[in-house]
Amino acid sequence: MALCIGIVGLPNVGKSTLFNALTRTQNAQAANYPFCTIEPNTATVPVPDDRLAALAKITKPQKVVHATVDFVDIAGLVKGASRGEGLGNKFLANIREASAILHVVRCFEDENVVHVEGGVDPLRDVAIIETELLLADMESMAKYCERLGKQARTDKDVRARHEVAERLKAHIEAGGAVAQYTADPAESVAPILQEVQLLTDKKVIYVANVAENSVNGDNAFVKALREHAAKAGTHVVRICGKMEEELAGLSDAERADFLKSYGVESSSLDQVIKHGYDALGLASFLTAGPQEVRAWTIQRGWKAPKAAGVIHTDFEKGFIRAQVSTFADYVRLGGEQGCRAAGLERVEGKEYEMQDGDVVHFLFN
Repeated sequence: MALCIGIVGLPNVGKSTLFNALTRTQNAQAANYPFCTIEPNTATVPVPDDRLAALAKITKPQKVVHATVDFVDIAGLVKGASRGEGLGNKFLANIREASAILHVVRCFEDENVVHVEGGVDPLRDVAIIETELLLADMESMAKYCERLGKQARTDKDVRARHEVAERLKAHIEAGGAVAQYTADPAESVAPILQEVQLLTDKKVIYVANVAENSVNGDNAFVKALREHAAKAGTHVVRICGKMEEELAGLSDAERADFLKSYGVESSSLDQVIKHGYDALGLASFLTAGPQEVRAWTIQRGWKAPKAAGVIHTDFEKGFIRAQVSTFADYVRLGGEQGCRAAGLERVEGKEYEMQDGDVVHFLFN
């Protein structure tokens, strides 16, 4: 299961520049005018995970396979996007398909880079995007409730769902994001969310795009954005898109030296993926052998059989047991045999809840 992150924001705030930085490519055309991006650029990016290299030193596999993240660079939204302004509804449909939203906000001043609203104001920019997503959800829920209302006349089960949907619609019309709705139990709302795919239900990570002189500290724009994010219960990643884009053609060693020269410990990609995993409740378990070393993405809390199904559906159907070592033990003791000899390879059954970093060998019928 790949994580899909949609990159959104007003036109000309640095989305395509960030996309290039994240993917280490120049696939997205970056230019100083609105609607530079029309069709969404997409890229599948390996998730940085130093644990795989450590396992590979032990097992000497034929290949190493990282978990992946799909990034989608969605064209800039403007006021009225929910009514079709700019390139409107087309872009909202692209956002609907993403697992999470990476909301890029301009937090630097530069008279040579035009701003579609005439000046830099992060909170105003955030409000514009969030209002358009909310308006789109209002329209979606209005249509959904109208359809359910007709069915509810003759179906008692649909009638109960229609009542929940109407309360959710009222919450949205009052300016509330779907993610903040608590008036009904989650299990009552879940079927509606699965069917309608509302935009304000998605996890959001803010990216403060700053100038090079703000790489190591928050300017006033970033501080304001952090206050807003804290109230919403989400994260802000401070990035200098221009600087990160310069890293695109460098080797890993050169990238590390470049970041160190700026006093930055991790790249934008590392930060974004970490917060993306946290926001969506994701984790990775690991498999290691002579054929391959690989990271597999799962939801936190999944039991062993369901996790095994990520490798192949037959693993879940015929699950017998999982032989599990912690990553630390596996590396310290030189592999599976060392863990087994030390009594640190556990045999886990169907009720075992997988942990991030588990090194696993599944047995199945």
